[in-house]
Amino acid sequence: MPDTATLLLGQTLRFDGDPFAMPIEQAARHDRQGGVMIRAGHVVEIGDGAALRAANPQAIVHDYGDCLISAGFVDAHAHYPQTGIIASWGKQLIDWLNTYTFPEETRFADQDVADAVAKTYFDLCLANGTTSTCSFCTIHPESVNAYFFEAAARGMRVAGGKTCMDRNAPDGLRDTPQSAYDDSKALLGSWHAKGRLRYAITPRFSPTSTPEQLAAMGALWAQHPDCLMQTHLSEQLPEIDWMHSLFPDAVDYLDTYERFGLIGKGALFGHAIHLKDREKARILESGSALVHCPTSNTFIGSGLFDMAGLKAAGHTVGLATDVGGGSSFSMLRTMAAAYEIAQLRGTALHPAQLYWLATQGSAMAMDAGHQIGNLGVGMEADIVVLDLASTPVIAQRAARASGFWESLFPTIMMGDDRATRAVWVNGREMQ
Repeated sequence: MPDTATLLLGQTLRFDGDPFAMPIEQAARHDRQGGVMIRAGHVVEIGDGAALRAANPQAIVHDYGDCLISAGFVDAHAHYPQTGIIASWGKQLIDWLNTYTFPEETRFADQDVADAVAKTYFDLCLANGTTSTCSFCTIHPESVNAYFFEAAARGMRVAGGKTCMDRNAPDGLRDTPQSAYDDSKALLGSWHAKGRLRYAITPRFSPTSTPEQLAAMGALWAQHPDCLMQTHLSEQLPEIDWMHSLFPDAVDYLDTYERFGLIGKGALFGHAIHLKDREKARILESGSALVHCPTSNTFIGSGLFDMAGLKAAGHTVGLATDVGGGSSFSMLRTMAAAYEIAQLRGTALHPAQLYWLATQGSAMAMDAGHQIGNLGVGMEADIVVLDLASTPVIAQRAARASGFWESLFPTIMMGDDRATRAVWVNGREMQ
């Protein structure tokens, strides 16, 4: 029956607050023998597993033993069309785009190509415990339709949009200010707020959009403020120099978006490594979010994101794979890379902080923290179940742990898709 309750038993992890802003013991709540009750796609009870089982004898029980039950991972910045070119050898950003990204994205004018890659992408996401994504598509409407169709078929909460570029891109990957506006508006009308889908207005980055196109995107967002807006900001120093050559009167990189209304609640700025003080202040004041893409930043040599400084200042920060500039579909590997980058900046992130970034932090960046990214009564039941002894090396290290965080940390640092024991999306177990 549709309203039958389902009870998941195992270790549980949820958050009562931001572990960057309060003591870990207050922010995170771990139950060694917990339970999560699901009904009609939502979490309805959380607590002691044995007590929940006794109080709900009719519930369908899934006993995961010592596995960890948490909210599913949320990937707040990805490029699903780059699935096939992940881990391609390259130099830095502009070379990588010209050598791999642009030729690959040209293929997405073919609906069959877009459909096949979208299916592979979401299969890989779910295999790694990622239950929500925010992705750039290509300039082709076919790519957007494929992305949303596959997500809807799985019942996933995702965001995405047509990438808009009207300059500094090859033939077959350029649109115009008008066609970008028209295509985005039509796609928005087809997919936005349909089920668990949300449209994201998507100028790739200011060097590939003329002021006229950025103005058109700003106008569209002003007309549909319940959409998200995603783009790139200050990823690499040569990119910033290029931006200044194209916008010689810009105060800074953020100004190329801000002047066209592309800033505010619902805006996601990917990378944001080399920010000026004015940019940081305006991003914080506007309610925009930043998205850290650590495996990508190391893979193409972009720089070291200032997680500690930005979180201390109160910024909303999510975590993301940035597939395929990022080198892994795994949010576990992404957490590990975030830890390593923070270490290089002199800050040791706690496992609770890393896990929060990959779940609630990313959900909040996507303006969906009230729906996904945490285990809480009334939250949508997107859940990952992790085996904390998934490989021999992880198992032997976890066996020596003196507490929960020490037992979780080896999986964060060394885990991959083998750690994914089960995934639930909208209250349904994915096979």
